Amino acid sequence: MAVVLYPKKPVYPAEGELKVHFIDVGQGDCIYVAASGGNMLIDCGEKSETPKVIYYLKNMGVKRLDHVIATHPHSDHMGGMDMIISSFDIGEFIIPHLDDEDIPTASYFVHFLDAAEKYGVKLTEAAAGSKFAVGDAQCEIVAPNSRKYKEPNNYSVAVMLRHRSESFIFTGDAEGVSEREMIASGRIGKASVLKAGHHGSDTSTSEDFLRAVCPDAAVISCGAGNPYGHPNDITIERLSQYTDNIFRTDLCGTIVITSDGSGLSVTTERRSR
Repeated sequence: MAVVLYPKKPVYPAEGELKVHFIDVGQGDCIYVAASGGNMLIDCGEKSETPKVIYYLKNMGVKRLDHVIATHPHSDHMGGMDMIISSFDIGEFIIPHLDDEDIPTASYFVHFLDAAEKYGVKLTEAAAGSKFAVGDAQCEIVAPNSRKYKEPNNYSVAVMLRHRSESFIFTGDAEGVSEREMIASGRIGKASVLKAGHHGSDTSTSEDFLRAVCPDAAVISCGAGNPYGHPNDITIERLSQYTDNIFRTDLCGTIVITSDGSGLSVTTERRSR
């Protein structure tokens, strides 16, 4: 899998291409998917990082986001979603189902709800098995598969994306419980690229899940010198049994994987140390 340094200005996909941008937002998640005729944003990182995301997208001329997914209500994934809503025309906005007692009272979530109401953005609850298109790529929501979890990370909306013969799975912070449910659902399978769950924590990317997904490459979104020890050595060891192509935002910066439907290429902001 060829790796080159990414140009200073991100490039929009050519006809027939799909580009998946794993935007470096430090200790958080932000993924932008673009194809001819459609796009999608999954998470946006902390509020402090969201201006960087907005600049990155607008630098490519993005004015509308056809699909936005807030995987779960943690600030390192959706801390600045109110700013995203106020900066772009939004099509479909997907969030997980949350019982009243699980809805955060933190200011970032209140501001998100206020922005959605102010700009008339309808919030759609994720339904496992539902499908939608991003350009010529087909997406299916594969998690969550239950309506109640003890661990909020397991509410994460996970998406399986297929672009002809290539495929990606984005898992948010889904942990072992949700991974087992995804396997049992029969909705997941071999993936070209796995976005490792929960920043490479050892509570995600289980052996059973890796056996089901069998990735050719993996991306870990995490911050340099983060206090959680992400990614965990155990996770790296498990991933290494399946692929040598492990890319980390703490080392590589923003990572862009391009699919032409029959092969992948990778560009990174900087060379890993």
